[in-house]
Amino acid sequence: MKLMFGADLVPTEITNPLFVAQDFKTLFNDVAEYTRKADRLIVNLECALTKSENAIKKCGPNLKADPLCADALKAFGVTDVMLSNNHVFDFGLEGLRDTEANLRRVGLPYTGVGENDTDSRKIYYFTEGGKKFAIVNVCEHEYSYALPDRPGCNPYDPYLTMHDIREAKKNAEIVIVIYHGGKEYCRYPSPRLRLLCHEMAECGADVVLTQHSHCIGCYEEYEGTHILYGQGNFNFVTPSSNEGWYTSLLVELDIDEKIDIKFYPMVMLESGVDIAKGEKAKEIMDAFAERNEELKNGKWIDGWRAFCNAPSMVYYKNCLKSLFQENSSERQNEVFAHYLDCEAHTDVWRELFPTWNWTNEK
Repeated sequence: MKLMFGADLVPTEITNPLFVAQDFKTLFNDVAEYTRKADRLIVNLECALTKSENAIKKCGPNLKADPLCADALKAFGVTDVMLSNNHVFDFGLEGLRDTEANLRRVGLPYTGVGENDTDSRKIYYFTEGGKKFAIVNVCEHEYSYALPDRPGCNPYDPYLTMHDIREAKKNAEIVIVIYHGGKEYCRYPSPRLRLLCHEMAECGADVVLTQHSHCIGCYEEYEGTHILYGQGNFNFVTPSSNEGWYTSLLVELDIDEKIDIKFYPMVMLESGVDIAKGEKAKEIMDAFAERNEELKNGKWIDGWRAFCNAPSMVYYKNCLKSLFQENSSERQNEVFAHYLDCEAHTDVWRELFPTWNWTNEK
C-alpha cells in the first residue's frame, strides 16, 4: 500500500488557466505516472480558492486561485488536502470559507483548519489497506493561524502539538505529521526545528514532513521515524531568484509490515513540473545525500549558520535600525512584530543574536 505526498501546491498566474482546463499533461508531465500508482495522494494547498478581492494586510504575496482548481485537484487524483499553512487565509475569512466550500463541493476532504485554535487541532484519521492512519497538520505562526476567538490554521505549540501526536498514536497505527514551517530557502533545519522534530518522533510520529521552505532540505531516520526537513514545492510555477525553488521531492511511503520511504526528484518547467531524469536527477539526489550525511556528522549546523549570516540576510539587522524611530513607517514596525511572531524568523534572530550570558564559567 502506497501513500504519495506532494508539498506546496499553488495554481499561479502561469498555471491557473491550465488547472481550470485540467491540462494535466502540461502541468505534471510524467509525475502523473507516479502519483496514479498510489492509494492516496496528499498535498498541501497553499492558497485560497476564491474570487474575493479582499486581500489581508501582510508581508509577502497574497495567494489565491480560481475555485475551479478544486475540480482539477480531484480529477488529477488528489485524495486529501492539507490546509495548515501561511497563505490559506490570504483573503481573510471569506477566502477560507470559499476554499472549504469548494473542496467540499468536489468531495475532497481536508484538515488543518478550524473555527478556533482548539477546533483547528482536530486530528485527521483515515483507513487505508486495513490500517488506521492519523495526520497532524500544523503550521508556524504566520498570519493564517487560528486564535481562541478566530478561525484559521492549526498553530504549532510546543506542548499542545506534542499532546496531539501522543493522542493520535493511541488511536491509529501510523501517525504522520505535516509541519508547515522552517526558514524559507534554507536547506538545513534550525536547531529548534531539529529538536522539535525529534520530540515529535519520541511522542509517536512515524513520519514527519516539513514543508514551506520551497527547497529540498535533508533527511534522517531518528529512532525509527522518517524525518524530512524541506520537501520543496509540488506545483508552484513562478519565477524565483532562488535556485532551490526549481527542484523538489515527491515522497512515497510504501507501507507493509514497516514503512519504507522513497524520494523522487522533481524539476519545475516553464508551465509545470516533471520527474527529474538523467544527470539532473543524479545531481539533485547526490546533493541531497550529501546533506543527509551532514546531519550525521554534525556539519549541518555550519550550513544553518552560514545561511543565517549570509549577506542576503542583512534585512534582519536593518529592521532593527529603523525600529520605532521618528521616521519609522508603520510597515517597518509591523515587520519587526512579524519576525517576533513567526518561529522560523525567531530562529534566525537567535542565530544572529546569541544569548548574552557571560556569567557561567567555562
